[in-house]
Amino acid sequence: MNSAQIEIQLIASLVAIACAIPGTFLVLRKMAMISDAISHSILPGLVIGFFITQDLNSPLLILLAALTGIITVVLVERIQKTGLVKEDTAIGLVFPALFSIGVILIAKNANDIHLDVDAVLLGELAFAPFDRLIIAGADIGPKSLWVIGTILAITIGLLIAFFKELKISTFDAGLAASLGFSPALIHYGLMTMASITTVGAFDAVGAILVVALMIAPAASAYLLTTDLKKMLGLAIAFGVFSAISGYWLAHWLDASIAGSITTMLGILFLIIYLFAPNKGLIAVMYREKQQRTEVSLLTFLLHLKNHSEERERHVNHLQEHINWQKVRAKTVLDLALKNNMILINNKIVSLTQKGDEFTSKAIDYIITNEDAQIEDMKDDFFLFRG
Repeated sequence: MNSAQIEIQLIASLVAIACAIPGTFLVLRKMAMISDAISHSILPGLVIGFFITQDLNSPLLILLAALTGIITVVLVERIQKTGLVKEDTAIGLVFPALFSIGVILIAKNANDIHLDVDAVLLGELAFAPFDRLIIAGADIGPKSLWVIGTILAITIGLLIAFFKELKISTFDAGLAASLGFSPALIHYGLMTMASITTVGAFDAVGAILVVALMIAPAASAYLLTTDLKKMLGLAIAFGVFSAISGYWLAHWLDASIAGSITTMLGILFLIIYLFAPNKGLIAVMYREKQQRTEVSLLTFLLHLKNHSEERERHVNHLQEHINWQKVRAKTVLDLALKNNMILINNKIVSLTQKGDEFTSKAIDYIITNEDAQIEDMKDDFFLFRG
């Protein structure tokens, strides 16, 4: 690997870490798409900053772009609070308007500037190592590396300093207010950092990758854990892994680096979405199948308790009386036998003492509208699940 390759991967990794931290809180606050709004609506702030300073490297661009991001959040919330439209609709109204203002400003006052898809939407990490930061004639590395590194250091510092406040206000704003925290102040502080991170990463990676790095790693981590610290750690790890593997995928395919990183983020999320132990699609489908079988078992036990006639409890006639298919009837019978809920004598099914006790408790819970407790009762009675 040459130095440019190392620098590209380092910049991409720092961007991934810087985006994962605010992105985690955005996902938990159900504000994921606000990152997309911010990444587009900062354009007029960048343009106005450039018109004022005539310098693309001026810190004023970052400040004005971050201010535009905050304005975006405020406008979205104001529109949403009217109750006339929902948050997603408000976002869809605000950021195209602000983005269009930026495009019009460029077209009217800087029409010799080429606003292409790569620069604004996809970004181009391959060019980042060539934009160097020179101080007193000394080359101290890529400018993007220093910009995003500084933003990351500030973000980590603020996260450590205000972690408790962020955590409480994210999960319970009312409790945060009662403890003396200002949920609004914390909220706008988070939005400010998200805006500044977006601006810092915008030049190197573009709007699409900023959104992907903010949301995809955090969403993937959300499917694997309910612990905030673990979620932050996993989001950072997923972001860095996707950044590095995406770079080498782009190198292998001779394709866009930003596009390849976004692709890796999508693949990683898809794998976790399918195979996550508790929240993955396969696990959820299996659990739903298990619950259907257990509901069928409860229905079967209630049928036995309510019918003493042998013809109603004959093995060969269960599917007739409970309207089950043969396979389903056999599955429920096997589960009941495994859990010692029933006895079969001369093909006549009877409740055991354990089965009778379980069914009686289930009836009590259902009558008292406390059927949610049946899940706890299953854990006490069942040795085998459906």
